[in-house]
Amino acid sequence: MNSLYRLGQYILLMKQVVSLPERWGVFLKQCLDETYKLVVNSIWIVVIISIFIGAVIVMQVALNIVSPLLPAYVIGMTTREILLLEFSSTIMCLILAGKVGSNIASEIGTMRVTEQIDALDIMGVNSASYLILPKVTSLVIFMPILVSLSIVAGIFGGYVVAMFTDIVSVSTYEYGIQFMFQEAYVWYSMKKSLVFAFLIASVSSYYGYFVQGGALNVGQASTNSVVMSSILILLADVVLTQVMLA
Repeated sequence: MNSLYRLGQYILLMKQVVSLPERWGVFLKQCLDETYKLVVNSIWIVVIISIFIGAVIVMQVALNIVSPLLPAYVIGMTTREILLLEFSSTIMCLILAGKVGSNIASEIGTMRVTEQIDALDIMGVNSASYLILPKVTSLVIFMPILVSLSIVAGIFGGYVVAMFTDIVSVSTYEYGIQFMFQEAYVWYSMKKSLVFAFLIASVSSYYGYFVQGGALNVGQASTNSVVMSSILILLADVVLTQVMLA
């Protein structure tokens, strides 16, 4: 029953969030601020993790492909497919759920326990839309850019391994990256990232918005938001994969 209550509470909150901004100028300024906090400040972690993961994928694939029946360019092709289909969209969003999601939950939760949200409600402001809509909008719009950066950085990480080791030649790796490339996989990754971005922003905002108590409860809400966002991302990944690729 508690789960059903939370689901209904979440749906009602999203209904309140999805409304036209009362002042578009203020809304756009908030979106720019949220873009810097949530997206621009996440670029470094996305790029660094993707470079190392791309390098590790190349080494792992090369070490496990020992059959003479498999050509060496399979290393580059496998790296590309892993980055496109799962890592840069799903796994990267799981990582961002920890960084971005906890930030959103703790920020809104702090405003709740310090009664700033109550003050907005008293002034007649739609506090849910005012606080949450810019975060959701910014993350959904710019998440595909982070995913694109992750793909490029991951492929670059594999390229570095090919350049400085004898695991695979650069030309063979490049050929594998281009071999049987399917553009649909890129769009598949982008579409998934839109859903994941909405889940991260909305679920984290929900836990922060309804927090009760003090600082300790804000921390607990932040933790719960990361856990629930991660579970929902994995669940959505299964559903989207079945719907879009089956």
